[in-house]
This record gives sequence, structure tokens and C-alpha cells, in this order.
Amino acid sequence: MNHPARAGHFPVTIATPFALVGPTLVRVRARRLNRWVAGSLAVWLTLLVGCTSRSLTHAPVEDRGTAHSATATAPAKPAALLPGAENVGKPGFYTVKPGDTLIRIGLDAGQNWRDITRWNTIDNPNQIEVGQVLRVLPPVGTPGVVARPVTSQSPVSTSLPLQTASTAKPAANAVPQANSESPPPAQSSTEDDLTWIWPAQGAHLAGFDEVKNKGLDIAGHAGDAVLASADGRVVYSGAGLRGYGNLIILKHNNTYLTAYAHNQTLLVKEDQSVRKGQKIAEMGNSDADRVKLHFEIRRQGKPVDPLKYLPAR
Repeated sequence: MNHPARAGHFPVTIATPFALVGPTLVRVRARRLNRWVAGSLAVWLTLLVGCTSRSLTHAPVEDRGTAHSATATAPAKPAALLPGAENVGKPGFYTVKPGDTLIRIGLDAGQNWRDITRWNTIDNPNQIEVGQVLRVLPPVGTPGVVARPVTSQSPVSTSLPLQTASTAKPAANAVPQANSESPPPAQSSTEDDLTWIWPAQGAHLAGFDEVKNKGLDIAGHAGDAVLASADGRVVYSGAGLRGYGNLIILKHNNTYLTAYAHNQTLLVKEDQSVRKGQKIAEMGNSDADRVKLHFEIRRQGKPVDPLKYLPAR
């Protein structure tokens, strides 16, 4: 209750009935206001928590526990096994990796890609799958190197590259299927009983390095003769191996093969037999920075130093 101020009195005497003076009255009122705010806030928090609890407790929820449980316990369908999966890790078998082609696999295994196609009953050599397991050594009883007579030395067109390992659809212009006919066997020879000659007459540019250079690089001019380094059979003639350009691969027996890369013109066809010193290509710079012949000798698919086999110059 307020008391009227009398004349001659200062306003501070208004609060004297409460035994309080100016600043003290302000502090008391501030404390009362704080208690009121705190009490009001507590009431609102209580109401809010109560509403939230009721809504969480009584809100309708669709029970999907049974469906989730059934899905979790349902047996997963077994993944389809790729061809040859039972032979993973066995000697004489190879697991296809990303980027592989049958040509590359054949070169690294020292085999004709057509033989690998036949041994694995591959219907389309342009379509192999990553993870597929292939036989890369001949089955027991398979005859050794076979050959067909050379019919001509006219230039031949390069084969289209085999597709890399994938699940892509076959190319429209795919390489021809492997021939199921068995040509007559060539004259047999002891595996290491081979005499070699230099495949070109140019200067020696770069030597063997197992990491950077798997053979020899020999200089020359466009059109220079490229010669077969030993008797053998053409197992590949084309441009389907990246980094090699126009390439010829000869198989000499079950141990050795040779590769002749970056040619300008190829003069022999697959499955032809060739004689040591026979002109099989003309030097060029296909897939190379200059005209040269890149020459490799592979023993059971592994690159070896050609200088250990070629005669000294």
C-alpha cells in the first residue's frame, strides 16, 4: 500500500513504513522478480516435459520388428562362381585381373592365346571376366608346338585388339575364333637347343631391364627388315597389346617365344611357320617415340636378357 508524500518530505521517505530506503527497496524487488521468473520457468518446463513424455509414450508407431527380423535371418543367395573357380591357386592356372587380355595372358604365360582359348572352351575370346581362372599350361597329352606352311610374305592386316577383362558385350569386329583343327606338328627339337640370330642390323639403343625394359631396343630406319631370330610359329600378328604397336610373337617350342614390336608392316599371319632369318616385318614406330625394333625373348613366359642368347657382335 502506497502512502502519500507530505509537503517538505523527500520521496525517499515513501518507503519508510517498510523499514527500507531507496537502493535497498530496489534490491528486494529485484530478488522477488527473480524468484517469480524462476518459479514460472519451472512450471513451464514441467508442463513441456509432461507433454513430450505423453507424446513419446502414446504416439502410434508401426511395428516393423517382424519384417526386419525376417530379412536379417533370411539366408543370402550364394554368389555365382566364375568359370574355373575350383582351380584358383593351382599350378598352371591364372586368375584374370583388371585390364588383362588373352594376348597379354598368353605372352606372360609363353603360350598362344588361341591355345588358351581352346583349353578353357572360351566361346568369345573378346569377353573374359575379372576373377575368371584360366588354364595357361597345356593339359597332359597335348602336342607341342604346331605349325602351318608359309604361303606368302605379303603384308597382312593387323588384328583388332582383344577386349580387356570385363563384362562388356562382344565387339562387333571381334578377332576370329580359335580354330579347332589341329595342324600338323613341326619338327621337334630339344627345348634349349636353339641357335639365335639378331632380328635387326641397327645399333643397340637400350638394354634389358626387368622393370623398365623387358628386352632390347634396336635402332633402324622405317622399312628395315625385321628377321625371325629362330625357327618357330607365329602365334600372334596384330596390334592388340598396348605399348607394343604392330606386334609379332613367335613360339619356338614349349619353352621359348620371341616378340617383335613397333613394326610398320607385318608380313606373316598367325599359325604360319617361319625359318630363322626369314623377314617377318618391316621396322617402324607404331606406339613408339621413334623408329626402332623392340625385341624380347621369353623363357616360359618370363622375360630374359636377349644378350645372353644372341651371338656377340
